[in-house]
Amino acid sequence: MRSCFILMLAVPAFAASPEAVAQHHMTAVVKADAKTGRLVRSIVLETRVVSSPPQDVSALHDLIDQIASEQGVETHLVHSVIRAESNYNANAVSPKGALGLMQLIPSTARRFGVLNAFDPSENIRGGVRYLRFLLDYYQGDYPKTIAAYNAGEAAVDKYNGIPPYAETRNYVYQVAKNLKAARQTVAKPALIAQEIAPDPETPKPIETSTGSDGRVYYHTP
Repeated sequence: MRSCFILMLAVPAFAASPEAVAQHHMTAVVKADAKTGRLVRSIVLETRVVSSPPQDVSALHDLIDQIASEQGVETHLVHSVIRAESNYNANAVSPKGALGLMQLIPSTARRFGVLNAFDPSENIRGGVRYLRFLLDYYQGDYPKTIAAYNAGEAAVDKYNGIPPYAETRNYVYQVAKNLKAARQTVAKPALIAQEIAPDPETPKPIETSTGSDGRVYYHTP
């Protein structure tokens, strides 16, 4: 008698688009081989894309600013890293297995207490904690910090600076470019306000004089 068992499993996976999530439905079929009589299992994988809730961009930016402030990390730096890593896609997955907004690899996620790397709050908090650690470790050196976020502390320590890896050098360049643009965006309105604001008037001195009637009179020139 031939035996056949079918097991249906739904395995969630995260797509590269923040608007959609891919779900892989895996069917495992176990049946006896016609020649040997041994049980043989075969897998059928079906992929479908389902919509995910729209992302509140304003709330996300506020969350990033809040966590950056809590950890004492420059807000522009955090935004620049996120823009380079995932472009604000909370569901992003890299070919190397980095996850979420700040593209945390599983070991880094565990190191900084992240249980769910696809949860924006957890992911940002873990990534910003890592940036805080690197800034302290490299005494505020931004190029080393950014390079280590991409390649790890061991690589930066080995070369005492940005490692000669094309990926890391491009990454440092991109984050630095994002950071410069973010700072300039904030600085421009301040400069415009300063240019259009009227200069405060310099107080005019008060002079005194004595009239022919013997009274003292006060006036400004």
